Amino acid sequence: MSVLHLLGTAGEGGAETYFIDLLEALQADGLRQAAAIRPHPGRTQRLSAAGLTVGTFAFGGPLDIFTRPKVADFARRTDTRLALAWMNRAARHTPKGPWKRVGRLGGYYNLKYYRGFDHLVANTEHIADWIVAQGWPAGQVSCIPNFAAAPAEGAATPRADFDTPEGAPLLLAMGRLHENKAHDVSLSALAELPGAFLWIAGAGPLEAKLKGMAAALGVANRVRFLGWRTDASALYRAADVCVFPSRHEPLGNVVIQAWAHGLPVVAAASQGPRALIRDGEDGLLAPVDDAAALAAGVRRLLDAPMLRADLAQAGLRRVEGDFSAAAVVAQWRALFASLDAA
Repeated sequence: MSVLHLLGTAGEGGAETYFIDLLEALQADGLRQAAAIRPHPGRTQRLSAAGLTVGTFAFGGPLDIFTRPKVADFARRTDTRLALAWMNRAARHTPKGPWKRVGRLGGYYNLKYYRGFDHLVANTEHIADWIVAQGWPAGQVSCIPNFAAAPAEGAATPRADFDTPEGAPLLLAMGRLHENKAHDVSLSALAELPGAFLWIAGAGPLEAKLKGMAAALGVANRVRFLGWRTDASALYRAADVCVFPSRHEPLGNVVIQAWAHGLPVVAAASQGPRALIRDGEDGLLAPVDDAAALAAGVRRLLDAPMLRADLAQAGLRRVEGDFSAAAVVAQWRALFASLDAA
C-alpha cells in the first residue's frame, strides 16, 4: 500500500512541522509514501532524506486548474492507494481516482473542501464530534492525536546565544506571532515577574507590534524574539517553564512537545489545552486573556522546584501513555489498512 500526502501551504507553522514529523515516523515504520507539496527546499530535503518520493506543485487558488491533474498523474506514478490531504488547500486539489481520499483536520475547517472524501481524521475528540455534528457520517470519522518526541540526545540552546543570564528564570513561548497565540499576554505576565526572561520562538505579522508592546511595558531588555526556529528541541531543553497563553487552540501541540521534553507548562484554558491538561497534575491552567493569572502560575512553579519536577514527570507519563510516536503511528497504520481493505 502506498499513501500520498498532500500539503498545499508554503509557510512555517505547527501543522507543517508535524507533517514532516509524522511522515518521517511512518516512513521509519516501513510505510510506502509519497508527498505532493508546494515548493519548499527545506521540506523537500527532509522528506527526500527520509526516503519519500516528493513532487512539487503550485497548489494555487480557485483559478488553478493545473495542480489537480498534475497531482493525479503523480499519484498514478507512485501507485497511490490512499491520498491524505492536510488542510483545506490540499483538499481542494486532491484528485479523484482509484485511490481513497482522506482529510486530516487539525481545526474546525470548512467541510465543503472535503465533499466526496472517504474518511476524515481529526486530531482531537472535540473536532471529531464537531465534524459529525455538521452531518458527516460518524463511521467515516476518526480521531488520531498528534505525537511528541524528544530526541534521545541533544543539547540545550546556550543561553549566551541570546544574551540571557544563566541564573535567570527562563520562560519559553512557542508559536506564530498571531493574535490567536496571545504573545501579548505573555509579555504582560513578564512585567509581573521581575528577573525572569522570555524567549518567543515564532514569526508572523505582529512582530513589530509585540516589540513595541515589550518596550512600552518596560520588559524589552528581558524578551528575546527568536524568529522561526528549526531547533525547537534545544529551546525546550533550555527553558524552565513553557508558557502557552493561546486564545484559540484546537489541540495545543506545544503542550505535548513541552511534556516530551520534561518541561512544565502553564497554559491558557482555551479548548485544546483545557482538554489536554489536568490542572495541578500535569500542568497549570489560567483563564484566557488573564496575564495576572498566567504570571501567578509561573511564579508558583518558579517558587516550588518539587512541583515543577512533579508536573514534568507527569507530563512525560502522559506522552508515554497517550502521545508517543509508536502509539500514534500504530493508529494511522490501522486506519490505512482498514480503508485499503474496504
